[in-house]
Amino acid sequence: MEVVIVPDATAGGALIAEALATLVRRKPDALLGVATGSTPLPIYQALSAKVRAGEVDASRARVCQLDEYVGLPAGHPESYRSVVLREVVEPLGLGEDSFMGPDGTAKDVQAACAAYDSALSEAGGVDLQLLGIGTDGHIGFNEPCSSLASRTRIKTLTQQTREDNARFFDSLDEVPHHVITQGIGTILEARHLVLLATGEGKADAVAQAVEGPVAALVPASALQLHPHATVVVDEAAAAKLKLADYFRATYAAKPDWQGI
Repeated sequence: MEVVIVPDATAGGALIAEALATLVRRKPDALLGVATGSTPLPIYQALSAKVRAGEVDASRARVCQLDEYVGLPAGHPESYRSVVLREVVEPLGLGEDSFMGPDGTAKDVQAACAAYDSALSEAGGVDLQLLGIGTDGHIGFNEPCSSLASRTRIKTLTQQTREDNARFFDSLDEVPHHVITQGIGTILEARHLVLLATGEGKADAVAQAVEGPVAALVPASALQLHPHATVVVDEAAAAKLKLADYFRATYAAKPDWQGI
């Protein structure tokens, strides 16, 4: 696992956007796994700016969802399909045919989970999966004590996660209780995992995920098992890392050819 400490969210977004751009230049039809929420917005803004400036051609890139609410009607502005189309697909100039996601409105949700898991494999696998981290250490919607071998499935959200996400809805009552999420085992199959965390509220979760034991209680700690995982954190989110100085020194000495 590589840990990169940046000054702020904007710097983190720019760094990760350049990694995405480099990937797309090398592999124009790369499958990019995207996360939702406020944390990754600087990434998408920086990447779309590169597209507009002609620094990268993303026209053949593909985008796939990490998770989706169950039961929100099609077209609901806070369904993750709508969010990804609005914040990623449209700004990059892509069409909906370049987009993959699970069906949170399916009558048979379990079948929809299995179908999406299979679709990711049939598409050649995710080249780079963006991740955030919850205050309780969850990734995707894999809440604490999720199996580290889990596949795409239905999960019930904790009260804390629903409260964290209530800011996107008119009230807590509108936040769904259930979601479809890529499982931890599914996430670990991506070729490169990149987690961005910002703000002091994520400091405890980051420290446990990076320096603590690999444990289902902290789902993000599973990134320690991945051969190519990058954790990008701002100074506030890095505040409780015991090895922060080592991570800074390692990154400062990193050769340019190694890339992110």
